[in-house]
Amino acid sequence: MSYLITFFKGMAMGAADVVPGVSGGTIAFITGIYDTLLESIRRVNPTLIGIWKRDGFKAVFSHINGFFLISLFSGIICSLLTLAKLISWLLVAHPIPLWSFFFGLILVSVYHIVRQIEQRDLIRGLFTLLGIGFAYAITVLKPLEMDPTNINVLLAGAIAICAMILPGISGSFILLLIGMYTPILGAANSLQVDILLLFAAGCVIGLLCFSHVLSWLLKHHRDSTLMFLTGVMAGTLPKIWPWKETLTWRTNSHGEQVPLLQHNLSPFDFEAITSQPHQLLLAIIMMLAGIGIVLVLEKFADN
Repeated sequence: MSYLITFFKGMAMGAADVVPGVSGGTIAFITGIYDTLLESIRRVNPTLIGIWKRDGFKAVFSHINGFFLISLFSGIICSLLTLAKLISWLLVAHPIPLWSFFFGLILVSVYHIVRQIEQRDLIRGLFTLLGIGFAYAITVLKPLEMDPTNINVLLAGAIAICAMILPGISGSFILLLIGMYTPILGAANSLQVDILLLFAAGCVIGLLCFSHVLSWLLKHHRDSTLMFLTGVMAGTLPKIWPWKETLTWRTNSHGEQVPLLQHNLSPFDFEAITSQPHQLLLAIIMMLAGIGIVLVLEKFADN
């Protein structure tokens, strides 16, 4: 039963990773599996060879929490294959309710993390401000234009996967910032195996390296790290604000015009400028739904 629940948590992570601006790491945190995920990934290292020689494959599988990883990543992959199209459609057809749902989810997640911090003082408060500044800087950066060379594809995979497991930062948004979103998406659509393998290798390298760093920080400087992550999540809220005016556009791998740089508006200014309904009541309902889901998950985890 626990692995089935882990599978559904993986599906939620995969669904979040589809949305530029929302992180699967955030979902892992609010569903209570973040530390387990980091520790399981951290254990994938050269010491496994010694364990395998001494105790066999079963011991290796148990050491890395194999059933947990299989359940979680099966859920993520299943979500990407099934829910990705639905969420992509909702982003185009019903963006305000969808962004409102994620806004409420991230907002209450900040509260959820703050509750776990045991010591709150001025120094740790500075880490929160540092996290907010870091996240805000990322959201306002002008996108780069990197050529899809082999080394750049490898680096893109390493950077994107680090962002995906860091609460508050979206891997797809980071790819967009470094100018690699379109090449990677194009390679996936046209099944360019060489590019995809390089990107996957970068993801593996980044995941194995970054999980060690983050796991160490949470073990030895947990409160400061949580305060920084709280700041990161709070700093990305403007990116998820439902009412936006698009300033510039980009062409995706299908030749379609999609938003690149956007400016936040009040619901009423949005209606006046875009001539589209602000859907304020529906947006509030969806925000409350996002908040409610996190509170229910929190209660479920406590039980």
